[in-house]
Amino acid sequence: MDHLLLSFLSLTDSSPLVSLDLSFDRLLDSTPSDADQALLIDRAHSIGSLLLRAANRSARKRASLHNSIAWALPPDLTIKVFSMLDSQSLCYAAATCWMFNKCAMDPLCYENIYLTTVVPETRQGKESYILTRTCLYPLSGDNGTAGALLWRLHLYNIERMDNTSLCVALAACPSLLDLEIVGLHVELRQTLMSVSSNCHLIERLFFESSKTGRDDSLKSQTCVDVVNNRPNLSSLSLRGFKLHHYKVRILVKGFRKLKYADFSTSYSITGTFLRMRFVPACNQEFGKWWESTRGFNFKGLHASKRGEVEVSRFLTAIIVGDFKFLQYLDISNREGLASEGDWYQRSYNPRSKVIYEGHVPPKFMLAFVCRGNRYSCR
Repeated sequence: MDHLLLSFLSLTDSSPLVSLDLSFDRLLDSTPSDADQALLIDRAHSIGSLLLRAANRSARKRASLHNSIAWALPPDLTIKVFSMLDSQSLCYAAATCWMFNKCAMDPLCYENIYLTTVVPETRQGKESYILTRTCLYPLSGDNGTAGALLWRLHLYNIERMDNTSLCVALAACPSLLDLEIVGLHVELRQTLMSVSSNCHLIERLFFESSKTGRDDSLKSQTCVDVVNNRPNLSSLSLRGFKLHHYKVRILVKGFRKLKYADFSTSYSITGTFLRMRFVPACNQEFGKWWESTRGFNFKGLHASKRGEVEVSRFLTAIIVGDFKFLQYLDISNREGLASEGDWYQRSYNPRSKVIYEGHVPPKFMLAFVCRGNRYSCR
């Protein structure tokens, strides 16, 4: 029977479907009676059904064996876990499993995986967490084949994510160009160290803290290392961290290709690093970098004791022409800018003569949002 079945399957693989039809027609024509022809057709149906049933059973058996190897949970616990999910969550889980299964079969489709919602902050804190840190394991599996091809990685609100899991994933992504992290409970210092050590080609880094104002882990040496090791960075956003002006100074001065910087809602940041363009110690190369910069987002200057003064000086420099390519500057702050004389005296509308007179270069936009009021000058 085994040899007969093997011969039959080999024949169907090598012969066209039309030949099989013609052979069956000739067999029917050679049968004399109508009853014998009907019996022959019934037997063909029966054998075909049995063969299809055996093929489906073998396919399920192979799939179960694959799942038992790839899935860490035992069957009873797996059934219990998935029985607790609603229909929508099951659909999400099924879609995720299908996606990663496809990626495992064809690693080239893994170049761009976007794991965010359309509007990430719409239900912040109320999401039905489905993805956990285990979703990053395939990046480092199979000797890092999948991670080596990844160019862009956006991670939002992944449950139980820790520094170790994120660093292991980043270590498997040497070709990463764009990294965006929002709502993950990981440290800024360890993340930047991992980026500095592994992501040699990165051009854009967006990192928003899940603990606004409480992450003070960044060290000056880490800033120096990431500046020296990642010269291609052109867009840097560190939002909601406790940053001091000297650390910001290292970052904005060190990245020669930087075109956009965003330090929104960062605590302890002062406006003194804006003066780097004016101090005599600044070399010509750094001055050229300032002149080529196109965008800044400095929301959060409320911690600066001279916030209003520094912004005014910066705008004056724009009028003079020191920042020829700067097109966007956002100094929004819900708590206002600290005045020059008194730390507790806050300015809730931009009083700079520069802003009121509108003496700004063409194509430049200044934004200042405070307590629901927006002031802009274009």
